[in-house]
Amino acid sequence: MEDSGNDFEVRWYRTPLQKETLRSLTRRTDFEGFLQVVGFLLVIAATAAAVWIAWGRTPWYVLTVLLILHGTCVAFTLNGFHELIHGTVFKTKWLNALFLRVYSFISWNNHVAFRASHNKHHLNTLHPPHDLEVVLPIQLTPAGFLLTAVIDFIGLYGVFRDMAVLSLGIVRGKWQLILFPPSNRKGRHRLIWNARLTLLGHAAIIAVSAVTGFWQLAVVTSFARFYAGGLQWLCNTTQHIGLQDNVADFRLCCRTIRLNPVLQFLYFHMNFHTEHHMYASVPCYHLARLRREILRDMPPAPRLLPAWGQILGILGRQKRDPAYQYVMPLPPSPVV
Repeated sequence: MEDSGNDFEVRWYRTPLQKETLRSLTRRTDFEGFLQVVGFLLVIAATAAAVWIAWGRTPWYVLTVLLILHGTCVAFTLNGFHELIHGTVFKTKWLNALFLRVYSFISWNNHVAFRASHNKHHLNTLHPPHDLEVVLPIQLTPAGFLLTAVIDFIGLYGVFRDMAVLSLGIVRGKWQLILFPPSNRKGRHRLIWNARLTLLGHAAIIAVSAVTGFWQLAVVTSFARFYAGGLQWLCNTTQHIGLQDNVADFRLCCRTIRLNPVLQFLYFHMNFHTEHHMYASVPCYHLARLRREILRDMPPAPRLLPAWGQILGILGRQKRDPAYQYVMPLPPSPVV
């Protein structure tokens, strides 16, 4: 890696691929994009409809189960939003842009902020201060997980506060100020107006719910991101936690896990996280094939629960030795 003044470049190791293979893997189709993106929206529409029908008509425990199911599915909207940020899902650019805004709104995410941050994250993964999107070590608490898994009041407050501050035209926070300095007027303008439109949209939904008395409308839309997010948290948090920073090999700083087909679909195939970082131009629906192409050069991929067993062991050792970082086992020799 090189660092000269403001220039910083990580010379990443990538498993070699034949040009024809890479060209095939990076090919995008609107059909596959619709299957993933619209298919996911149909899933959350179906769970929302189930909640709406059950509201006031079924025992509380039936409604609770349906709310958990809906919140669990909606939580993965974050991963769809992430994929659309990459612009790799649809062949048609305007479709990608359209659904990015839909997913951005549902998940209360500012796509202007995240695109700027995520570009840096991929270029300089776990190389602070050039990547502050993910910074190791990641600290976890049982209370934090329980909030996410039940009702995340703190997350709701934090998202609303940050959106409100941005809506007032105030850009703050170390990472945001790096990404959007005062000289970046156009970027700041888009950042601020995205926050304003998101707040106005959700405020309108909540107002309609209050006026009509149909509170289930707000519960299945504006508030859905903030309850029953435990399963998505368990999947998403595995991506980098406990691994090495300041290394130029995605196999050492990213973690791939194996999931069943249903959960892999909901997670937008981000269980193949090492592969995603190594070849970020590959659409999410081709990542399983990419994994097969480079399998002999990759570390083993555990299933979700064994991965968490490993992670908890790493975190326990880091409490005793804060400098400890787990080194992924790599194949004995590089691919030639």
